Amino acid sequence: MHPSRPHHHSFIATGREAFENRSWRRACEAFESARAAGALEPGDLWRLALASFLTGRTAAFVEVSQELHHAYRALGDGRAAARTAIWLGIHLDSRGDVAQSTGWFARAQRLLEDEQGDCAERGYLLLPTSRRRLMAGDHEGACRLAAEAIALAQRFDDPELLALALYLEGCALLRGGRIQEGLARLDEAMIGVTADELSALVTGLVYCSVLGACREVWALRRVREWTERLADWCAAQPEMVAYTGECRVYGAEVRLHGGRWRDAVDEARRARERFARGSVPSAAGLAHYVEAEVRRLRGEYTAAEEGYRAASETGYVPQPGLALLRLAQGEREAALAAVRRALAETSDRSRRARLLAARIEIALETNDVADAHRACDEMAELARSCASDVIDTILAQQRGAIALADGNASEALTQLRAAWREWRSFDAPYDAARTRVLLGRACRALGDDDGATLELQAARAEFARLGARPDVARIDAMSCRQGTLDRHGLTPREREVLALVATGRTNRSIATALSISEKTVARHLANIFTKLGLSSRAAATAYAYEHHLLEGQTRRPAPRE
Repeated sequence: MHPSRPHHHSFIATGREAFENRSWRRACEAFESARAAGALEPGDLWRLALASFLTGRTAAFVEVSQELHHAYRALGDGRAAARTAIWLGIHLDSRGDVAQSTGWFARAQRLLEDEQGDCAERGYLLLPTSRRRLMAGDHEGACRLAAEAIALAQRFDDPELLALALYLEGCALLRGGRIQEGLARLDEAMIGVTADELSALVTGLVYCSVLGACREVWALRRVREWTERLADWCAAQPEMVAYTGECRVYGAEVRLHGGRWRDAVDEARRARERFARGSVPSAAGLAHYVEAEVRRLRGEYTAAEEGYRAASETGYVPQPGLALLRLAQGEREAALAAVRRALAETSDRSRRARLLAARIEIALETNDVADAHRACDEMAELARSCASDVIDTILAQQRGAIALADGNASEALTQLRAAWREWRSFDAPYDAARTRVLLGRACRALGDDDGATLELQAARAEFARLGARPDVARIDAMSCRQGTLDRHGLTPREREVLALVATGRTNRSIATALSISEKTVARHLANIFTKLGLSSRAAATAYAYEHHLLEGQTRRPAPRE
């Protein structure tokens, strides 16, 4: 017996135990030690390859997978050798190594030609062909091939092939405009994931692929749900690197839409760190874009521009964010040219919807209402073909904005109120606040100044909470023109309350002085704290003196309690 064999078996046992416990780094170390001490059997080679991939050691994954492929060929197992070749092709294709991936797919095809009868491996080989058809715009062809793979997966009881084929069929249906059918296929693909029927390799791949597909059609509720589940799955495997970059960048986008902007920036940065450590960098550009969006919304325009540039360097098209940045900087013609150029290059319907919304906003800012109508008409066509609640909501908001520009405030109010309710249901506070600004304008156009003030105050408070400084400034400028707010965003009544707080009065004393209830005083004080970014009466007093907010106020002595 070879003197190293007992030690060899000890390493294998340790590696298998670590693999079962999803201790991927420990599994790698043990199997590598066993491999150095003596040849590994194919099952353990696959475990080593998978653990290498999951820990971000992609070069090792390729090397060990090639060794495994040759081991299967030496054993005369053509189907297993073909399956390994297919996985090598899939991995290399995801990294952009087209020539190598095509070579491995061709080898798998040749190996299967020597096999008699159908097998699951023939279904796996249909997947890259289906994907190529999908990328080429042949949605029917992609769907047909995916359906053939599904049939083989069911015939040979292969849950991993089934999940991957269902995902591809779902994507083909989505891009062909059959949104509800496509989403149903994606939901079915996720059954194998949530039931823990799949390897970690396929689980992560399906998670990230389904999330990407849901993003394309604005299925925000699904994106939020699957992102949370993916985050839990990744957290349970702290040694894993693969898929964690995608997990974090999708989480960053969810936080962006949910108004958790600081968390969004943190997650985007962590995503970039993961991509640098070996997680497949398919979404690195999105990480830069998400952070740039937060910077733009906060008014940090230089940092935003740097982020959009970094996104572009990865190959990610930073629109419509960059066009909206130009609009915020007052470069309206540049903004319009950018969004029109992006639309001319984009046939994907979901991306067109994002770009059209920006085009409408830019057109209204440049008083080109006719162009806004044209863009809105195209968005309405997209909404009919996409059957997306989010696109319907964007359309309602934009129709309301155009109706305001046309002088039809009553129609605007109907559209905007519906949009505001939907944004709230999507937990999208920034979009909801922007809609309330439009609602305030519609109320004012209809002569309802109290309603306008309430809408604008609510929107301003939300913008202040989010840190959306440009939006706060716009509301303040708008309200100052109408005489409802001062330059600090305070109403006349709030100025009175602040002045009395600065003299040391209690809420009861202020209520008595102003002939209002203590509850009303408390509400005004809460609004003051929110608008000024303060947290105490002492801070409010200091702010009032520092900004000379007491000038012209009547100084009444505080009554005795």
